Amino acid sequence: MVTFTAIILKLGQQGEKTGWTYIDIPTDLAEQLKPDYKKSFRVRGSLDNFKIAGIAVMPMGGGHFILPLKADIRKGIRKGEGAMLQVCLEEDVDFKLEVPDDIYDCLADDPEAFSYFNSLPESHRRYFINWINSAKTTPTRAKRIAQTCYAMANHLDYGEMIRLGRSKEVL
Repeated sequence: MVTFTAIILKLGQQGEKTGWTYIDIPTDLAEQLKPDYKKSFRVRGSLDNFKIAGIAVMPMGGGHFILPLKADIRKGIRKGEGAMLQVCLEEDVDFKLEVPDDIYDCLADDPEAFSYFNSLPESHRRYFINWINSAKTTPTRAKRIAQTCYAMANHLDYGEMIRLGRSKEVL
C-alpha cells in the first residue's frame, strides 16, 4: 500500500483529457504500485476516508501516472481543484469486469457478436456496460442492450454505435 499527500489538479488543453480533475502519481510511487509497468492499470484504496476500487490510473509519460477524479469521487471526498488529499493506494488485482446477466444472455444468442464483444479491450466493454447500466427505465435498458447487440454483430465500437444512433440511420 502506497500512502502520500496529493494536490487535486485540473488539466488545461490536453486533447481528450481537457478539463479532467485528477491527482498526479509520481514515477517513484507508480513504481511501488506496479513496478516496470507503463500502461493503465486499476487501483483500490482510499482518498481521504472515501473508499475506491477498480479505478484506472493512466500513464502520462516519463513514468508518472494520473488518477482521474470523476464527479462521483469528487462528490464523495467533497473537495475540488487545489485541495490537499490523503491518498492510500494499491493495485486492484481482484477487479474484474462483470457483464450483467441480461447483457450476457442477449450477446450469447449471437456467437459472432459475443466473440467481437469479448475481443474488445476491457475499457471499451466497460463503455457499453456503463451506458446500459445508466438507463433509468426498463424500456431504455432493453433498447440499449439491443443497440449494443447490433453494434457487436456489425463490429462497431462504442463511438460508432452512438453516432449511428444519433443519425437515426439504423438504430
